[in-house]
Amino acid sequence: MSKVKSEQVFNLIKSLSKGEKRFFTLYAARLSNSQDKKFIILYKAIEKQKVYDEEVILKQNKTLNPKQFSNLKAHLYFQLLRSIRLCNSSNLENIKITELLDYARILYNKCLYKECIKMIDKAKSLAIENDRSVMLLEILEIEKLVIPKTIESGNEKRVNKVIVTTNQVAQSVKNINIFSNLSLKLDSYYRQKGFVKSEEDLENVSVFFIESLPIYDETKLSFQEKMYLYSSFVGFYFFIQDFSNGHEYAVKWVNLFEQQPEMKRHKLEMYIKALNRLLTVQNKLFKFKEFTETQKQLVSIKRDKSLYLTENINLNLFKAIYMHEMNRHFMLGEFNSGTRIVRALEDELTNFIPKLDKHSILLMYYKIACLFLGSGNYKKAVFWLNKIHNEREIELREDIHAFTRILLLVAHFELGNDQLVDVNIRSSYRYFSKKGILSHYQLSILNFLKHLFLSNSERDLRKQFYSLKLEMQVLETNKFEKRAFLYFDIISWLESKIENKTIQEVIKEKAKIKIAEN
Repeated sequence: MSKVKSEQVFNLIKSLSKGEKRFFTLYAARLSNSQDKKFIILYKAIEKQKVYDEEVILKQNKTLNPKQFSNLKAHLYFQLLRSIRLCNSSNLENIKITELLDYARILYNKCLYKECIKMIDKAKSLAIENDRSVMLLEILEIEKLVIPKTIESGNEKRVNKVIVTTNQVAQSVKNINIFSNLSLKLDSYYRQKGFVKSEEDLENVSVFFIESLPIYDETKLSFQEKMYLYSSFVGFYFFIQDFSNGHEYAVKWVNLFEQQPEMKRHKLEMYIKALNRLLTVQNKLFKFKEFTETQKQLVSIKRDKSLYLTENINLNLFKAIYMHEMNRHFMLGEFNSGTRIVRALEDELTNFIPKLDKHSILLMYYKIACLFLGSGNYKKAVFWLNKIHNEREIELREDIHAFTRILLLVAHFELGNDQLVDVNIRSSYRYFSKKGILSHYQLSILNFLKHLFLSNSERDLRKQFYSLKLEMQVLETNKFEKRAFLYFDIISWLESKIENKTIQEVIKEKAKIKIAEN
């Protein structure tokens, strides 16, 4: 039995739903030998703890032998997994198909070939219905073993059908692998670096994407092939900041599910991902009416009783709903009300953040910091920015780490922390130079803040703000420098200083115009 860490057992027990706990109690009650009784004692002891403490468990339960404790943990862990599998077998199609496949193997090994064929047919129907191409290929391989054992009329017809189906499914699986690998590779690179930032980056990723695509006829692709194809195109266009084309494929991706609504249940995580990507591009393009409708689709998933929401699905939903509710406030320029969401959902945030991947955590921290910056609450903005700054050892989203430094400079400037601005300017120069990512945008802001404190009058300050604004307006038209304005709208901040308005007022006025145009 493989070694199981205490943390694994503790986390698995704490992840159990009420229904899963009830099921495990009934499942465990059927087991009666002494070893089984001990793992039940261990389960109950861990279930009561808020923080795992092995010494307390052994002290309170003398029947548990410290020398056998490692094996006992492993035994409990795998019994829990078996119980969860049985408990959820009616909700998860993969488990149903795997179960039928296991039954088919058992019957085959018992030389009960006709019964085996019946089980294969059931598994095959379920795999086709749920568009499980990889599993279908495995089912077909077993069917090829059984057919020669069942020689009867119509066998030749079945043989030909199996051969044709195997070839079709194999090609489908090949396409799915290519499209999903492509999507995964682009997503991985984006998580590391952020948007493309040079002509060389654009050339490399474009060549890689185009050369990786196989020859295909979109009209003949299966649901799953199209799903991953559209996912890879959305990822590519998002990566190169072509949001118009990204929008086109995100719409196709979501419409795929709308045209086959039964697939929402079978591929729920991918449906949420499709809605998430569509909301992202609608936000970037200020398509507020479309955004609102798509947001309703996303939120409605939580209320749909026909959908089975696992802990993983609930986590994805929380992340997407929370993130896009913040994006809605960004789009409208309503930062004050946006910060109220953070406070209202603070408990949920505390509960879910430890479960999120590091990339999502960084993104969420950054968006929350931007809300507080936009609302003028610079102390709170610094609090959230420092959370990102303290994660600098994580080699993720180089771009977010870079712009966190810019926002920290702006926040400290607003708070009048002259010394911290000076220290952070020098630190940021070193950081950008070391990483080789010092853009014109960043260099201009660093130089601007460096010389700003030398100004002796309000008039000089306004001149410097206005001068930087003109410089930034030129950079905004550069296809690689303009990406910086997705992270922080420096022009609106400068205008707030020049016009003596809050940044929220400036952005809200601009938002009304952009939304009206779209």
